[in-house]
Amino acid sequence: MQKPRLQEKYEKDVKEELVKEFEIKNSMALPFVEKVVVNMGVGEAARNKELFESLKKDMTNLTGQLGSVRASKVSIASFNLRQGMPVGLSVTLRGERMFSFLDKLVSIVLPRLRDFRGVSASSFDKYGNFTLGIVEHTVFPEIDMSKSAPPHGVEVTIVVKNSDPEKSKRLLELLGMPFQKADN
Repeated sequence: MQKPRLQEKYEKDVKEELVKEFEIKNSMALPFVEKVVVNMGVGEAARNKELFESLKKDMTNLTGQLGSVRASKVSIASFNLRQGMPVGLSVTLRGERMFSFLDKLVSIVLPRLRDFRGVSASSFDKYGNFTLGIVEHTVFPEIDMSKSAPPHGVEVTIVVKNSDPEKSKRLLELLGMPFQKADN
């Protein structure tokens, strides 16, 4: 089976570029994308089983993997939330699925966003991991609006190993992530 396009690009072009730019001597010290974590809050769908199942199906369709249900750890009376109630869905992608998802995110999903001018470069943590929020999960091509749940937000975290924010930003730029241009 053929490797995903983005994985081939990383192995052939991006590694060499990173070695040159950051003068990395040891190949084990190269920054690489370890995993992609996709999260979705369920909100009111937690009380509606049919809607919740629809969201689970949508999450499976957009990631290619069954999502795990995240339950509430505490009870909060003002939110009508009891301990153990489902509050979110989470999927961790690695390997070929991860590269396929990243390729779809960069080349299809982000350009479909309304008034998209690039992702914020300030969304890196101190370890070089990048988090991106998408307001509506319906921008993914696998989601059929007529059969899907109402639009829900999706959070995508790209975990980069052996990195800091500067190296991570360059790695993601080389993989095609469209960052916002700095205003002059």
